[in-house]
Amino acid sequence: MTRLTICLDDLGLHAAVNAAAVRLAGLGRLDAVSAMVGAPGWAEARTQLAAFVPGRVDVGLHLDLTEAPLRPRQRHGLKALLVRAALHALPAAALRDEIEAQLDAFEDARGAPPDHVDGHQHVHQLPQVRDALLAALQRRYPQRPPWLRATFHAANLVAPAGAGAGAWLKPRVIEALGAAGLARRARAAGQAQNRRLLGVYDFTGGAPGYARWLAAWLDAARDGDLLMCHAALGEVPGDPIAAARHAEAQVLAGDAFEAALAGRGLSHGVLRR
Repeated sequence: MTRLTICLDDLGLHAAVNAAAVRLAGLGRLDAVSAMVGAPGWAEARTQLAAFVPGRVDVGLHLDLTEAPLRPRQRHGLKALLVRAALHALPAAALRDEIEAQLDAFEDARGAPPDHVDGHQHVHQLPQVRDALLAALQRRYPQRPPWLRATFHAANLVAPAGAGAGAWLKPRVIEALGAAGLARRARAAGQAQNRRLLGVYDFTGGAPGYARWLAAWLDAARDGDLLMCHAALGEVPGDPIAAARHAEAQVLAGDAFEAALAGRGLSHGVLRR
């Protein structure tokens, strides 16, 4: 049976995301959550970590350099970060210290290392960032390093009817930002990764649109793929994808989701390492 790993991103962003993570985990719909330890809702989220049972739901660090890093001076706009990382122009010591600080904050809250590490807006795979990250993980966790998110797109994905050109382009752009470079370094370091990344779309269409995308991702799924989601229970003002988050939670919590998996011979669980 083909097996996916389903991961909710942005744990700690705000209370509605935290609530969705707890609810979906309780329903058995999640296999991983990724935490933003500098975000406004992290103080609440860290009190809820017991809801994610080890062995059933992996808890990882969602490395954040663009929205709420622990050191405000390390906050970069995404475009500026992409350019500076490509040029290897990020201050190396400050980058290292920010990564170490986020890992420290995660361990302080959970009392254990992260099961995995990925990046808010996929920053973990960028040049310079990935090197600093892997060096920190190998130094801190040499016996059992966390698995790392791969962002390779699913070439066999057929987008739902009506999807624009961005549906084809966006996952390929994300991959091009550093998937191959991260994969080479992960293999050399003996760190596991998922096979491909599903769940990339333009955050439009409401619940019906998300349900169509979900069907397309499940049709394309291969063993070892990761399906990311950005669910939230309710819409929080100021969140630019608030409506999409709420739509995702509705679909993922519905009975039709499990039926869709079973009908395609799919299962889901924590990433095999």
